[in-house]
This record gives sequence, C-alpha cells and structure tokens, in this order.
Amino acid sequence: MVTLWIVFGASAFVIYASLGTQGAESIVFTSALICLWSLSRIAPQMRVQIAAWVDARKACAASCDRRPVILLDGSNIMHWKQGKPDLTSVRDVIRELDRRGYRAGVVFDANAGYKLEGLYQNHRTLARKLGLPEDLVMVVEKGQPADELLLQAAQDFNARVVTNDRFRDWVSTFPAVTKPGFLISGEYRGDALQLNL
Repeated sequence: MVTLWIVFGASAFVIYASLGTQGAESIVFTSALICLWSLSRIAPQMRVQIAAWVDARKACAASCDRRPVILLDGSNIMHWKQGKPDLTSVRDVIRELDRRGYRAGVVFDANAGYKLEGLYQNHRTLARKLGLPEDLVMVVEKGQPADELLLQAAQDFNARVVTNDRFRDWVSTFPAVTKPGFLISGEYRGDALQLNL
C-alpha cells in the first residue's frame, strides 16, 4: 500500500507542477488517470483498515474502560422527575456518574418501553436512546424479576446500585443491600439532580 501512496503522491505533484504550463495537458491528463487509479486501489484497503480500527475501538471502549461500574435501576430512576416515566432522568444520572469518574450500566423491567412510549423496547433501542453501548443496557425478559438480575449483576461486578428502592424483599438473598453506600439514592431539587454518592 505504501507504493500506491507514493504513486498517488507523485502523480498529484506532477498535476500541481504542470498546472498553468502550456502544452502540459497530456501530462496532466495522464497524471490524473494515474491518481484516480491509485486511489481506486487505496480506497478499499483504507475501508478495511478503518473498519478494523472502529471495531477495535468499540471493543476497547467496553473492555479497556477501567472506571468503577455503578448500575442503575432504570425502571426506578425513569420516574424520578415529576413521577412520570421519562429517560431524561436516566440520562442525567449517567452524565453525573460519568462526570464523577464512574461507568454506568442500566437494567430495565420488561415493561419499561410500554411505560415510556406504549410499546416494547429492547436493550438496543434503549441503549441508543441513552447513548450507551448495547452491552451496558439490559431489559429483562417478561415475567423475570428485574430486581434479582440487577442485584445479581451488582454482586458479580462488585458494583453499587442507583435507585430509590430499598429491596427489602431481597435482603436474605443479597445482604449487600443493607451495607451503607451500596444503594445510592437520588432526587431532583427543581431541575437539579442530587445523587447521594
């Protein structure tokens, strides 16, 4: 590929140097053809390299991010602002955690999409709306308790949980819910989000 870049650069230089020179039309035309030919050979290779780089960056974004994880009870948080289901409050919490040096993952009940927009929304849809990678958003299967999966994920990742739920029904299975600081509550005062980190 280096040779193709040299050919491209040399032909582009010949075109530039020949501009305005009388009688150089055939040289300019030939150099332009060589330029286009070399670009036609470079472009597919560049696309492959760019695609590989983008894939590597995506993989690294998830695996190379060493910030501590905090999980969000998305179905709880989406009611924080005026009690109505809205993703704005979830986005606000994600931004605040990011600002404080944390990485957020979000778990939603299966009916979250129905509450938000009257139709089912999977993790891909909600991840896109939240600006998160798909692997950081989970929508539980219908009939499965989201609380259990959320607390299990928190235990597996050694993560804390942002929610106003106290999970009293899960204390015997997940005693960490009683530890100070494990559950992070929050609220809005006016339009300002307050997280009790």
